[in-house]
Amino acid sequence: MTSTDTHPGHAELELMVSGMTCASCVARVEGTLARLPGVADAAVNLATGRAHVVVDPALASVEDLAAAVEDIGYGLTSISLQGSAQADQAREDAIEQRDWLRRVLVAWPLGLVVLVLSLRYMGDPWARWTALALATPVQFWAGWPFLRSAAVRARVLTANMDTLIALGTLAAYLFSAWQVIFGGRDAEHYLDSSALIVAFLLLGRYLEASAKGRASSAIRALLELGAKQARRIRLDGSEELVPVEAVAVGDVLVVRPGEKIPVDGTVTDGASAVDESMLTGESVPVDKHSGDPVAGATINAHGVLTIEAAAVGADTALAQIVRLVSAAQATKAPVQRLADQIAGVFVPVVLLIAAGTFAAWWLLGGDPTGGLVAAVAVLIIACPCALGLATPTAIMVGTGRGASMGVLIKSAEVLERSKRIDTVVFDKTGTLTQGRMTLTDVVPLDGQDETELLQSVAAAEDGSEHPVGRAIVDGARVRGAASQLAGAVSGCVAVAGHGVTATVDGKVIHVGRRQLMVDAASWDAPTSTKLRLAWRPTARPPFSPAGTVTSVASSPWPTPSRTTPRMLSWRCAAWGSMWP
Repeated sequence: MTSTDTHPGHAELELMVSGMTCASCVARVEGTLARLPGVADAAVNLATGRAHVVVDPALASVEDLAAAVEDIGYGLTSISLQGSAQADQAREDAIEQRDWLRRVLVAWPLGLVVLVLSLRYMGDPWARWTALALATPVQFWAGWPFLRSAAVRARVLTANMDTLIALGTLAAYLFSAWQVIFGGRDAEHYLDSSALIVAFLLLGRYLEASAKGRASSAIRALLELGAKQARRIRLDGSEELVPVEAVAVGDVLVVRPGEKIPVDGTVTDGASAVDESMLTGESVPVDKHSGDPVAGATINAHGVLTIEAAAVGADTALAQIVRLVSAAQATKAPVQRLADQIAGVFVPVVLLIAAGTFAAWWLLGGDPTGGLVAAVAVLIIACPCALGLATPTAIMVGTGRGASMGVLIKSAEVLERSKRIDTVVFDKTGTLTQGRMTLTDVVPLDGQDETELLQSVAAAEDGSEHPVGRAIVDGARVRGAASQLAGAVSGCVAVAGHGVTATVDGKVIHVGRRQLMVDAASWDAPTSTKLRLAWRPTARPPFSPAGTVTSVASSPWPTPSRTTPRMLSWRCAAWGSMWP
């Protein structure tokens, strides 16, 4: 539960709705919630099976909402955006998909056999009785979800798409059973129609369940970015490994090199560089010292950090991103609101049309059998499952796909309006570039050999986890200058936030930022960040004649658009100096 600024004194609830099968269900649940005292807004999404409710806790509780929804034949429960709850939901989704698949695998073979028997051997008694025997499990076992849902709706005097399916297939089946049992040899039956209609609808439900499962995986993928455990310091100073859900505000945590920071907090001790690309897209780690804030799910590149937890659970930056994506999936595009309005009255209208069709054939045409067939056709063909499911599923896929690529979409309306976009402004990292550093230039000076230089620098950086260091090592390997001097490295010191100093084959190597060089009195190098104005610039970073420049950059995507060369790209240069 979170507070809302648009409705002071109200809270936002994310609730799971069970039993919905069509857009008419959405309209009924949404209307029931919206009419309750204290509810300022209610939005129900068929694809996610969730309800987003803005409610005054003083006037209505979750139990009140659940009771009202249960009175109309549906279920309502609270949900959590925590990883464990999402894992449970994923298992439930998988169970639902397997259940639909089992029914499909039973209904289709039996339905096809009934079709063959009905087309080729309609007049043979053995074929008629066999078709009835095979169609019965299709109707009452494979099609049981439709019958059960229709019965639940009937008990509360409502109807939905399953009501249409149940009435249509049951009418065809019961009429055919009467014809087979009491009719003559030439009496026609429609067992093939009832069996194959159920089979087709089951296949549709299975595909819908699969699509919803894939679309909702975006939320689970985001939650997977977070840490699962945390190292908490006890009062006696010892460490304990606890689930991240057990961390409370004020707890002191230790984060070792390469580990994910479990929760949002503040550094109290230590210094390191933190990879925040999960939040910002920037591949270069950000230096963190005592007093600096850190975000959960970011990665401690090197160095040990001690942090004090400041935000846990639903209050972390990652949880807020998940909540934004979930809220976007729950919103409705204008076209979906129109579809829901139509679906709200669709079922009763179809029932009236089907009844009128049967009456017209019987009373005016004198053909009740033809009237039954026509009425069944109206009931079955009129089921607009796609009317209520296509749009929300498309929104789920769009917002989920965007989230997996680092694009957060605010709402379904924004997504629908994006078709009118004519100008796009990109940031650099992860958009125009791949978000990882690669070696671009090596400029040896004073007659130094490039291969020897690169080998020495790569040897110094070989044990580093810093992206710039890894880029140099990987670049040396690609250029055939893989270091053979790893065993000759000694005195390697990682200067947090500045670089590395080491002795390689008897020579002192400094690889890092300008400040490291200043401190080492090697040269007064200019600033280490320069602006490049072309996709593949030919200009080199400024350097001093006293040393050597190694340039690394966030590498571009292999197929940039035609406008890419006009966009700005930031490059970072790592200066190194070497002397006996």
